[in-house]
Amino acid sequence: MADYDLEALSLSELKKLQKDVARAISTYQDRQKAEARAKVESLARDLGYSLAELVGTETKSSRAPAAPKYRHPENPALTWSGRGRKPQWFVEALEAGKTASDLAIN
Repeated sequence: MADYDLEALSLSELKKLQKDVARAISTYQDRQKAEARAKVESLARDLGYSLAELVGTETKSSRAPAAPKYRHPENPALTWSGRGRKPQWFVEALEAGKTASDLAIN
């Protein structure tokens, strides 16, 4: 390993050295993780499993967005599914005398 006289280095040289050390640490950790993963995958394969089966990393399906049930009377781009908090335009329409069925999408 190289011996550095840190006192003799300029600020820019120290910052470059700091950046190089951080990069070296990161790549070392990445190599160690990759090596560990390869060992675990190999062991799982030897036992007749995939690593995903053992650790349960199969992707979970997410819920599809709810279909809109209500539409703004003047701006059809504004819709609401009927779930969650009522949008302000819906509340204002109800206060103006409209009913939810008036705003429903047929």
